[in-house]
Amino acid sequence: MTAPRWTVRVRLTLLYTGLFAACGAIVIAITYTLVASLSGQLPHTDKPMAVAGPNCPREKSRLADCAGRTFRAGIMAGARHQREAILTHLLGYSLITLAAATLLAAAAGWIAAGRVLRPVQQITEAARAASEHNLSARVSLRGPRDELRELADTFDAMLARLQAAFESQRRFIANAGHELRTPLTVMRTALDVVLDKPAPAPGELHRMGHDVRATVDDAERLIGALLTLARSDRGLTACEPVDLATVAEDVLDAADQGDRRLHASLEPAVISGDPVLLERMAANLVDNALRYNTPGGDLWLTTGTADGQATLAVANTGPVIARPALGVLFEPFQRLNGRTASDGFGLGLAIVASITTAHHGTVTAEPRPDGGLTVTVTMPPLTG
Repeated sequence: MTAPRWTVRVRLTLLYTGLFAACGAIVIAITYTLVASLSGQLPHTDKPMAVAGPNCPREKSRLADCAGRTFRAGIMAGARHQREAILTHLLGYSLITLAAATLLAAAAGWIAAGRVLRPVQQITEAARAASEHNLSARVSLRGPRDELRELADTFDAMLARLQAAFESQRRFIANAGHELRTPLTVMRTALDVVLDKPAPAPGELHRMGHDVRATVDDAERLIGALLTLARSDRGLTACEPVDLATVAEDVLDAADQGDRRLHASLEPAVISGDPVLLERMAANLVDNALRYNTPGGDLWLTTGTADGQATLAVANTGPVIARPALGVLFEPFQRLNGRTASDGFGLGLAIVASITTAHHGTVTAEPRPDGGLTVTVTMPPLTG
């Protein structure tokens, strides 16, 4: 047999009742002691009630003294009897009053504990209603902003974050599945076209091999991008001092700039982070600025510190971008209007946003008035 489960409400009620009973018992003990000490101060005197004069006979004086002592003894006996009766009645009435008040305190404590714990019950019901497929339940507690209100608001915020994370995860899985099916479909089509022929020519087999190889390379790049995104979403496992200026310089040395004009201003911007992820972040920004640029356009790359924060900004020329279109720019597999699947996988800026978040930074995008985009990454500098 399992022991009975005492809820918090029962324990709080017992605590309230026990404290009230203990305080009441202390009050009764103090009152009883005070009354007993005051009633115990009875008059004492050795003087006779009547004193014989010098001319009275000795026998008459002795009788008067005897009568006085008897009278005083009667008074003392009556006083003691009255004192005992008063103390007995005081103790009895006090205990009865304490018992009745304790019962009322227990009832009041039960009601008060229920009202105090009502928000906790609401939070429990919301937690039970929440699941992986339904995270829309909220406590929405009203009332004064006390500790329980703060707990309920924190729980609602946690559910909102979980809901956003699960929705993002489902959307990411669906988009990733779609993107991974595309190269498989291309490879299957290339193979079917050649295999349907009884005797394919060597040139056709050669072209098929090139098509399959290019598609495999695209799939490999996509998987690598997905792995980088997953790695940055897990957070940082190791940190070391990294200068964003050095990272940007290495990325520019490895980039194929083509006919774009480069304008670089690389000032020191030292942060604490993962050098591999930071290099991938800078490479994605530069690749994005080169890919979606105009022929013979410009690319600006700037690093430095501003307002106590390390910054890396990449801007480029290009088509005019409407500000409302920037809302999905950092979402996985999202492309702006006019960009096609051949332009990339739509993961470049999503990876930038994920790596920036892992380094406790922020990333913003602003359209340039003459066309193009400016992406600015801001991160906390290295301290100490």
